[in-house]
Amino acid sequence: MSLYEVDHVSRRYGRDGTAGSVLAVDDVSLAVEAGQRLGIVGESGSGKSTLVRMMAALDQPTSGVIRLRDDVVSHRRERDLGALRSSVQLVFQDPRSSLDPRMLVGTIVTEPLRSRLLKSSGDVPTDHRTRLAEVLESVDLPLEIADRFPHELSGGQRQRVAIARALAPRPQVLIADEPVSALDVSVRAQVLNLVRDLVSAHGLTLVMVSHDLTVVRHVCDTVIVMRRGRIEERGPSEQLYEDPQSAYTKELLASIPRFRL
Repeated sequence: MSLYEVDHVSRRYGRDGTAGSVLAVDDVSLAVEAGQRLGIVGESGSGKSTLVRMMAALDQPTSGVIRLRDDVVSHRRERDLGALRSSVQLVFQDPRSSLDPRMLVGTIVTEPLRSRLLKSSGDVPTDHRTRLAEVLESVDLPLEIADRFPHELSGGQRQRVAIARALAPRPQVLIADEPVSALDVSVRAQVLNLVRDLVSAHGLTLVMVSHDLTVVRHVCDTVIVMRRGRIEERGPSEQLYEDPQSAYTKELLASIPRFRL
């Protein structure tokens, strides 16, 4: 049994057949094994971010089912998603908008530990300061940064804070939605290497969204290429990078700017 199963999932915004209706994800099925590092690649509007938002239960499919460890997580009420919220954590594209500017870094990172749902599981450390120090160290940030606000940090530091927050509750799955696209080129490789190393060190399952096959090749072992809401091609990352079968994948490789890692 796979850790994650996405079974014939579609997501339509607006009423079918009406003006403005958009089919963002169209009958997508995939499986993610425990410990796998899956990259989801596609141009803007391909449906990749919508797909991972549904996997994280931040959005709900119009049709189809999503399972985590054989437990259906789609079409569930928020109060019934405690297991998912403690097991799956997200890192968003832009840390400037995903981190509350009114909160100190220490409060931001330990916020998931104060969740009522996590406390009820009995897994939350009694000393949040200890866990804060652990996760900040794991992302190469000093403990002193806990007393700063996000606007006092660089873009790379803010994204490291976002990663630390995701690691704090000890999740099993890390979903990263374009985690380096908002960063300066000079720090992208550093953050990617950090994500890769943390996934290995903590035995995490990774789902990473990117528009660049170079990025997912560096971090992921398997790649899914999406186009117009559907899966265009899938396979080992090296295989898709070196010998793409789909004309669209070839076009994607040829047209997307890449940076040296």
